[in-house]
Amino acid sequence: MSKEVGITVSKNDNFSEWYTQVVVKAELADYAPVKGLIVLRPDGYSIWESIKESLDKKLKETGHRNGFLPVLIPESLLGKEKEHFEGFNPEVFWVTHSGNSELGDK
Repeated sequence: MSKEVGITVSKNDNFSEWYTQVVVKAELADYAPVKGLIVLRPDGYSIWESIKESLDKKLKETGHRNGFLPVLIPESLLGKEKEHFEGFNPEVFWVTHSGNSELGDK
């Protein structure tokens, strides 16, 4: 991403780069030290809270309830979705240890 001031690419020419520049230069989010992870900065988190509050209200109006899923999913369960999962494999973080103990299923 460009270090120049302002947005340096057209939204129509390269939407992905444009969006990244808007988010980072507006200090809504930034890259974490671990590849593939981001940090939501205070203004970005406020936006997330507003979106979540609005969505939560709409879901509850229709009789839906919230749920919470684990962040880590064992490889054995991902194998059940093998065809769908193949394209994501290069981006997966495989957790193989917990402290000094090796996990049986990554």
